[in-house]
Amino acid sequence: MSSGRLATRPLLCALVAFFGLGAVAPAMAQGKLDARYTATLSGIPIGRGAWVIDIADDQYTAAASGTTAGIVRLFASGQGSSASRGHVRRGTLLPSTYASSLTSDKKSEELRIVLQNGTVKDVSVEPPSPPQPERLPVTDAHRRGVTDPMSAALMTVAGAGQQIGTEACARTLPIFDGRMRFDLQLAFKRLETVKSERGYSGPVAVCTVTFKPIAGYIPDRPAIAYLSRQRDMEIWLAPLAGTRVVVPYKIIIPTPFGLGVLEATQFVATAGATRPTPTSARIP
Repeated sequence: MSSGRLATRPLLCALVAFFGLGAVAPAMAQGKLDARYTATLSGIPIGRGAWVIDIADDQYTAAASGTTAGIVRLFASGQGSSASRGHVRRGTLLPSTYASSLTSDKKSEELRIVLQNGTVKDVSVEPPSPPQPERLPVTDAHRRGVTDPMSAALMTVAGAGQQIGTEACARTLPIFDGRMRFDLQLAFKRLETVKSERGYSGPVAVCTVTFKPIAGYIPDRPAIAYLSRQRDMEIWLAPLAGTRVVVPYKIIIPTPFGLGVLEATQFVATAGATRPTPTSARIP
């Protein structure tokens, strides 16, 4: 895998998307999000994606899909989808299953993770990854107290006050993506105001992001060192109406090839009763 692809993977898988364990809150309530995103590199369109979330009082589902777009399709094409489901208990999101499917010109991969109370119970990858002795092993201890990439994108803000503020960013996110165990440390940076082409218009909390690899990675990979040194990565969090959840509206990742940006063009959040079902996100 090239250093550019590996450098963006830890942040984009989560959203097409992002990461985080839900913090304890008095009540989750109910809400739904239908969002569309575009990805650019140095201002040039390289991809687009869709994201659908359903949150009820006792369970949730989320699904995303993405594909390459623009001039990048002249050199390589790829598409992927991922989905997660889990339970809501006392305002905390507890993932139970995560699945992703990635297809490119050269390979395809199906990944599935089963979790219970924050512990990874099973991981399957098809086709299996070839052995890499230099990769730091993931132990049973590394598989406890984690979340999957898709569920991680749903971040709960405790309390009953304003969701968009310093508390939205006050978290360290323990991530297991099926191969690598790493933390993302968020910290409040500033407030911004956004206006999507359709849907949300209002304040967002801008968080800095620090990447800390823990296990399941190859230490001498340049992309790992590059990500670990970065102090300019940002995630912009917007509220999901009807809930205490904030989710990524925009992600900014400096890369060796220019500034990478993933940003919502549509962000339609609806409060109210909903019954999560197996969701799918289709790119228009």
